[in-house]
Amino acid sequence: MIAFGPVPSRRLGRSLGINNIPPKVCTYSCSYCQLGHTIRMQVTRQSFYEPREIFRAVQNKVEKVKKAAGAVDYLTFVPDGEPILDANLGPEIEFLRPLGIKIAVITNGSLIWLRDVREDLMKADWVSLKIDSTREAIWRVLDRPHGALKLSLILDGMLEFAHSYGGELVTETMLVQGVNDGDRHLEEIAGFLTQLGPARAYLSIPTRPPAEGWVRAPDEEVINRAYQTLRERVDQVEYLIGYEGNAFAYTGDVEEDLLSITAVHPMREEAVSKFLIRAGSDWAVVQRLIDGGQLIETEYDGSSFYMRRLHETGHSFRRSSEA
Repeated sequence: MIAFGPVPSRRLGRSLGINNIPPKVCTYSCSYCQLGHTIRMQVTRQSFYEPREIFRAVQNKVEKVKKAAGAVDYLTFVPDGEPILDANLGPEIEFLRPLGIKIAVITNGSLIWLRDVREDLMKADWVSLKIDSTREAIWRVLDRPHGALKLSLILDGMLEFAHSYGGELVTETMLVQGVNDGDRHLEEIAGFLTQLGPARAYLSIPTRPPAEGWVRAPDEEVINRAYQTLRERVDQVEYLIGYEGNAFAYTGDVEEDLLSITAVHPMREEAVSKFLIRAGSDWAVVQRLIDGGQLIETEYDGSSFYMRRLHETGHSFRRSSEA
C-alpha cells in the first residue's frame, strides 16, 4: 500500500505516510530496524512507482481521512525502505503540492552526497537526517551500510545540504547500549551537529522490536547524559523515547487500515484495541489477519506489538528475548 495512516507522530503530528519504496529495499540494514533485516541492499536510485500513481494513492487516502472527520498535518515519505532511493522523489513532491499539506522526508541521508538527491530533498518542507555516528567503525556496526558507501562523503553531503536548505532540518540519533553511547563519541556527534545547525536534534532509543536481539536501549542516566552533551552545542534537543499514543486514524476499511499502518509502524496491543473501538469492530479482525498470515504478533520490552508480515516465506519476526 502506497499511502498509510495517518499515524500519530511525535515530531509531525498526524502524519500520513507514503510508501514510495518496496518492502525493505534500503542502503542500510540497521541493527535496530523495527522492520527486520533488509531484503535488498542497493545504492543505485531507480523508479519504483510513477509519480501520478503516488499522487492518486495519497489523494485518495487524504479524501477518506477528511470524510471520516480526520486531519493530516504532514505527508511523510517514510517507506519500508530508504526513500531517497526513489529516483522520482522530486517529481512526486511536486505532484503532491496541490493537496496543500506540508511534505516531510525521513531519510538516513546515505545518498545525500549526490547532487540529484540534495535537489530532490530541497523540495520538501521538513527533512530528517540520521546521524548515529561520526565514526566509520561504529557506523558500520550500528547501521550496517552497503559496502560502497563511505561515511565521510555522507557527512560532507549533509553539511552541503544544510547550508542551502530553506526548510526545517532536523536530525535523529539512535542510541544503542554499548555501541554509540560513550561520552567521547557523543561529544563528537555534538560537534558535527554544531556545524550542521539543525532546527532540532532528536535522541531516540529502540522502542519497538529490533532486527537484532543484542540491541538494547541505554539506561536513563546515559540517555540524560547524551541529552546534556548535545544540548551544550544545539539549541533544541528533544527525546524520541516516548510512546506516540493511540490516535491512529480510521478511514473506512478496518483490515486495510491495520495492514497499511502496521507495514511500517508496529502497533501496541492497546493501540490496536482503541483503533478497533473507534472503527466499531472487534478483535476478530486481528485474529483473522493473523490466521491468514498477513499480521503477526511480536513482543518487546514486556509489550505486545502487531505488525504486517513483510516476508512471504514462513520467516518469523517474533523476538521475545529483547529487553
